[in-house]
Amino acid sequence: MPGPLDGIRVLDLTSTLMGPYATQTLADMGAEVVKVEPPEGDIVRHIGPSRNAGMGPIFLNTNRGKQSLVLDLKKPDGLAAALRLAARSDVLVYNLRPHSMEKLGLGYEAVAKVNPRIVYAGVYGFGQDGPYAALPAYDDLMQGATGVAALNARIHGGTPGYVPLGLVDRIVGLAASGAISAALLHREKTGQGQRVDVPMFETMLPFVLGDHLGGLSYDPPLDQGGYARMLSPGRRPYRTRDGWICAMVYTDKHWRAFCAGLGMPDLVATDPRFADHGARIAHIDEILDMVSGIMAQRDTAEWMEFFIKADIPAMPVNEIAALFDDPHLRATGFFEDEDHPTEGRLRRPAIGPRWSGSPTGERRAAPRLGADGAAVLRDAGYTQDEIAQLAALGVTRLPESGD
Repeated sequence: MPGPLDGIRVLDLTSTLMGPYATQTLADMGAEVVKVEPPEGDIVRHIGPSRNAGMGPIFLNTNRGKQSLVLDLKKPDGLAAALRLAARSDVLVYNLRPHSMEKLGLGYEAVAKVNPRIVYAGVYGFGQDGPYAALPAYDDLMQGATGVAALNARIHGGTPGYVPLGLVDRIVGLAASGAISAALLHREKTGQGQRVDVPMFETMLPFVLGDHLGGLSYDPPLDQGGYARMLSPGRRPYRTRDGWICAMVYTDKHWRAFCAGLGMPDLVATDPRFADHGARIAHIDEILDMVSGIMAQRDTAEWMEFFIKADIPAMPVNEIAALFDDPHLRATGFFEDEDHPTEGRLRRPAIGPRWSGSPTGERRAAPRLGADGAAVLRDAGYTQDEIAQLAALGVTRLPESGD
């Protein structure tokens, strides 16, 4: 089956992580995505171990489902080709700063002139009506600007730290795919295309502030912000006798079951620190310290059996490599084998969401640089001689023997 976005054409002018993750999400939902790359290719192609140059694992897992076309957009013929592709696309996605798109000749007005129905989506650093508008942005910078690094400082001895993920890139990428889908629905109802702006700073902040705005939600403030449970030094995996485990003894029901199973059935009723959720949050540091001491007394498997029986949320701490042997992921077929045409046998994760009426089918492998250029240009109306001329001028790159 083709997926819920079958028939939607996306012109992908993004690179690195945030934009490509957004467009891969659209491809996973069935959209036809043409990834336009500069002659040197997306920089992410060269991150991590690879069997062939330019086909690293982060690229493979952020660009599946796409076709690759090389275009030098700084050359007039490259710009003309991009506009010809935009004229036949439903969506254009970019992650340059908007003024850079204007300089290239690919600003919204220029693109809407050739295709008024297009959804023109930008994912970039900052809203364009503030003093940060022209600043560059990357995930690390956004983790600092949105308070994530400072929150880590509260639990790591005062030293700010980054979450070891492209956290902001992927969250904003998902938000962008949702915003684009909403704009497509609007066009379906009204026939109107539009510009969609998804700035990293303003899009990420609600994710952070939803948990940590706290007493700063009020005027005057009731505190200096921060969610005490999440900022407790004790909020970490618990050490067991033979490893580590994550457990959430959270609700009143959980605490009654936990204490009863440990032979302390009266603790919740008699100790005011455990009286209700608010009281437990007020004493979270000492409560988590107490639980840590208890958890060290049994093996991980014993605790898992205990928590499952008590219906208390718990999971073991998995190393990345151990996920391939996870019994649940094996049963659901989460990891899929892929025979890539140039990279050999690969393992890739499945798509998380599922659609009962429009399930996704076979997914295109992540492309070699320029692998689909000739086919994409032919579909846009270029003749074989014109394509050869573009290649000779360095506007595009055609696959070489062995690519």
